[in-house]
Amino acid sequence: QVQLVESGGGLVQTGGSLRLSCAASGRAFSTYTIGWFRQAPGKEREFVVAFTRRGTITDYADAVKGRFTISRDNAKNTVYLQMTSLKPEDTAVYYCAASLADFRITSSTTYIYWGQGTQATVSS
Repeated sequence: QVQLVESGGGLVQTGGSLRLSCAASGRAFSTYTIGWFRQAPGKEREFVVAFTRRGTITDYADAVKGRFTISRDNAKNTVYLQMTSLKPEDTAVYYCAASLADFRITSSTTYIYWGQGTQATVSS
């Protein structure tokens, strides 16, 4: 079993940056694909990006491509999401999640463990 805790959210102005962290406890962290999702008020949860257990990075969601960067430190059991050039439409609760699957990793249904989420708010 894996427990995930997100941190690093906050309030920033348009154009600002945030670095989110997803810290995991439990065994065999490196065997999990870790994905980032976000959910804005009144909208469905959407996939942002994932760092697979094979050591690869998926495509980023079009809305964040070129502005967000995922990284992973297995020694620290942590995955990061660096968010730059933030826009008001990036405002959402950001979740990290863990999956043992190698397919359909852009789908939230593939993930078996979820963090509680961290709020990121971008003011205009």
